Amino acid sequence: MEVDHSKIREAVRMILEAVGEDPEREGLQDTPARVARMYEEVFAGLHKDPSEQLNAIFNEDHDELVIVRDIPFYSMCEHHLIPFFGYAHVAYLPNNGKVTGLSKLARLVETVARRPQLQERITSTIADTVAEKLQASGVAVLVEAEHLCMAMRGVNKPGSKTVTTAFRGLYREDKEARSEVLSLLRN
Repeated sequence: MEVDHSKIREAVRMILEAVGEDPEREGLQDTPARVARMYEEVFAGLHKDPSEQLNAIFNEDHDELVIVRDIPFYSMCEHHLIPFFGYAHVAYLPNNGKVTGLSKLARLVETVARRPQLQERITSTIADTVAEKLQASGVAVLVEAEHLCMAMRGVNKPGSKTVTTAFRGLYREDKEARSEVLSLLRN
C-alpha cells in the first residue's frame, strides 16, 4: 500500500486552519506536502515484515554472546503522533552456529520503529523476531528512549528516559544469565 499524499495534505491544511493558522501564508504553503513526504518516510516500516531484515543467516562456529549496542532509532508515539527516540541494545546467544549480519539487527530496529508505535511493542517485537528467525538460545533487548509526548506536553518533563526490556529463552529462564547480559547491555 502506498501513502495517500493527497489525504495527508488535506488533513494538514485542516489542522492548520483548526488551530487558527492560514495555510496560504508564505511559510506554510508547502507544509502540507512536506508533512506528507515526512509521514511516508517515518512510517516506512508499516508495510514491511521485520523478520525479512534477518534473512542473511550464516553458519559460524560461534556459540557465545553477540551484542549490538547503541542502535539509534526514531519512532512516533501512536497515542499522540509525536516522536520518541533513543537507543536499542540487542543481544542474542546463537544456537547451532546461526548468526546474522550485525547491520541486519540495526535494520530490524529501524523497520520496527518506523510505524506508529509503543516502546514496549518495539522491544518485544525485536526480541521475538530475533528469537524466532535465528532460533537463538537466548535473546535480550533493552530500549531506552525519550518521549516528546512527556517532554513537550502533558507533564513537561524533558530528559526523562523510559527503559523497556524483553528476554527470551535462556535470558528469560535463568536469572543469573539475565543479570549478566543486562549488565553488558547497560554498560
